[in-house]
Amino acid sequence: MDHQILFAAGDLLELAKSTGEQFGFQVQLFISQVISFAVVCFLLHRFAYKPILQVLEERRQKIAESLANADKIKAELANAQAKAQEILTQAGAQGNKMIEEARQSAAKVLETESQKAIATANDIITKARQANEAELVRMKAELRKEVGRLVVATSAKVTGNILTTEQQGRLAEDTARQLAA
Repeated sequence: MDHQILFAAGDLLELAKSTGEQFGFQVQLFISQVISFAVVCFLLHRFAYKPILQVLEERRQKIAESLANADKIKAELANAQAKAQEILTQAGAQGNKMIEEARQSAAKVLETESQKAIATANDIITKARQANEAELVRMKAELRKEVGRLVVATSAKVTGNILTTEQQGRLAEDTARQLAA
């Protein structure tokens, strides 16, 4: 049995040798090509593949940071909107309180001086509404300004701070127009 295996291995070796000679196989040339291939693979791995992977990793980290910053800015914007809504509600409550106080005052004055009290009450109500409207307009302007600033800051962070001041101004104006609508 061992003789048959040795005989088969010898035949196989002979067949490989004759095939190599037929195709022009040379051991020295093959070894030099393997060494050249290994050197090229090493150089590519060391000087091309690793730096590319490092750049890709840095970019992935920057994108993750930008997304985290965008989420943070969205949260800040939501907080600013909630605060603005709270302030508007308080201003409305104060306006309503002022209106109610004016009505009570008008009722007291009506008992003593009906015509004079009606004129005074209407004047107080008008002033309270105007003050309420003025406060509302001021708060809306503040909110637009803050939202515009946050949109510009978000855009600048997400796009990598490549917006010019002119582009930032246009973006703030567009945001203010959209909020006004």
